[in-house]
Amino acid sequence: MSTPSLPMTEPLPGMPDRVTIYEVGPRDGLQNEKTVVPVEVKAEFVRRLLAAGLQTVELTSFVPQRWVPQLGDAEELLDLLGAAGTGQQRPVLVPNERGLDRALEKGVRAVAVFGSATESFARANLNRSVAESVQMFAPVVQRALDGGAWVRAYVSMCFGDPWEGPVPVAQVVDVCSRLMDLGCDQLSVGDTIGVGTPGHVHRLLDALDGAGIGPDQTAVHFHDTYGQALANTMTAVGRGVRVVDASTGGLGGCPYARSATGNLATEDLVWALDGLGIEHGADLAALVETSVWMAEQLGRPAPSRVVRALSGS
Repeated sequence: MSTPSLPMTEPLPGMPDRVTIYEVGPRDGLQNEKTVVPVEVKAEFVRRLLAAGLQTVELTSFVPQRWVPQLGDAEELLDLLGAAGTGQQRPVLVPNERGLDRALEKGVRAVAVFGSATESFARANLNRSVAESVQMFAPVVQRALDGGAWVRAYVSMCFGDPWEGPVPVAQVVDVCSRLMDLGCDQLSVGDTIGVGTPGHVHRLLDALDGAGIGPDQTAVHFHDTYGQALANTMTAVGRGVRVVDASTGGLGGCPYARSATGNLATEDLVWALDGLGIEHGADLAALVETSVWMAEQLGRPAPSRVVRALSGS
């Protein structure tokens, strides 16, 4: 039996003509690996992603090496990438002003800060309360904007928290509003432990819209712990969200939340978008080839269902 290389295209009413894939593989995908991936492999990974047509690729994080050893080579990675590692479609994560200083010194033009909707995760991830973390991000965002950089605000634990359980929607909206009030260009709401379901997605997007944060400012970032990432993502796309976070091969996790497993796989997302006739700019075959290559570097198969189906692995 032969395996189709592309799905049939059957558009659905109300879906957009185009979606931007915000690729997080090099940062979120690799930050939870047990061993440090050589910087040369990371640079080749980024080059392959760009060659596959992905235009927005989050490269790394300028965090202290003792926090996330897997990303302690941020400066070296940008040096290896050269011009391919700069511009407003090559964001990096910065935790504080020192991280911003390091990023700006390398010519970075797009940054992201990473907040939490819950106090427990704010303490685990940043060793600060939610209010203290927002206060810490304020000068980071302002300085980045003053320098002409694009700024994204991540909010994690928007659908559930491993310590606190279900997270009230109003609490999530409050934290999101506080970060967006700093002047951030885009909000990415994250289901860090993968417990969200489509009805919850609808409710949160409704509440954000009611608070003045519309789908044109919002991206979604779903983890696939319970197999819900693609369903949740397509729900958000149907509600007007046009930027979707995904990780090639389904790599990823969170070093500060053990229950967080891989991200939505970029290939699984692309298959669904292709089936709906939604433009995205990525070459599925090239992405599958890249994921198979990266799986070889990591010594284990890619979690992506589409990668496994198309590669026979």
